Amino acid sequence: MSSTATVSTTSHVSETLGVIRSPPAIGQKHAAVYAPLQTMGHNNVAPPEIPKFDDFPSQRKWQLEHLAAAFRVFGRHGYAEGIAGHISVRDPEHKDRFWINPLAVHFSMLKVSDMICLDMSGNVVGGNTGDIQSLPANAAGVSIHAACHLARPDAHAICHAHSRHGKAWASFGQPLDMLNQDVCYFHNSHSVYDNYAGIAFAADEGRNIASALGNGRASILVNHGLVTVGGTVDEAAYLFQLLERSCEIQLMVEAAGLPKRHIPEAEAAEIYRVAGDPECLYVEFQPMYKLEEYLDPTFKQ
Repeated sequence: MSSTATVSTTSHVSETLGVIRSPPAIGQKHAAVYAPLQTMGHNNVAPPEIPKFDDFPSQRKWQLEHLAAAFRVFGRHGYAEGIAGHISVRDPEHKDRFWINPLAVHFSMLKVSDMICLDMSGNVVGGNTGDIQSLPANAAGVSIHAACHLARPDAHAICHAHSRHGKAWASFGQPLDMLNQDVCYFHNSHSVYDNYAGIAFAADEGRNIASALGNGRASILVNHGLVTVGGTVDEAAYLFQLLERSCEIQLMVEAAGLPKRHIPEAEAAEIYRVAGDPECLYVEFQPMYKLEEYLDPTFKQ
């Protein structure tokens, strides 16, 4: 075969969601079937998947450590904007409660012990409430996150921030084009919320944002910022980073003014179906989590 030949692997993908058929080796009659996570490792050796827990305290501890780490990552990437921005995770035991960051603490300083636990009505029910210096949660954040958690039982984690490129692209009120492999993780799974109504203090604005999000994994909030959701903090946080970078790339492409080449619909859908698997998206975040552990593990305190 010529070194310039192009080989399509689309035919090796099963019609069953999330299942991949690898090409058969010489002499084999049938191809093996692998889950998306297995395809990420050479010889179909899967990296560690989302851990399972035997008790709620252990799972809660793990979730809060990953929540705090996600904030450190956001701080490192410059997503902080004054007192704006929040990440939440649903409590593993009490499904009508979620954990969120306090107001006016920089993302880069947040620790497990700083997090506040609220019910879906916004009542403080646990976490960092023990002394007079404890800070409240962001009121707009409570509105947005409570509404999204209620509307989406599958959305165990939600990220919202006023990141630079997200705000810039949001001013156009347009979805992202499928211009590269990575942005296809949002193929037919991100929306534009174009009814900006000021700071989201009112419950109605939170519900409107949740409605615009629909069943997707992300929404671009016109004149506001970005929202992503996931089954884990890791998934939602990685998707937020990817969405922010995708906004940056789209802005760069538009500024160049050259004709754009879009990924064809079938290929974009295939990328979303395979690489966008929740277990894969969890793994995508692990290098960043481990970097925070390496640089400063105090976020676990």
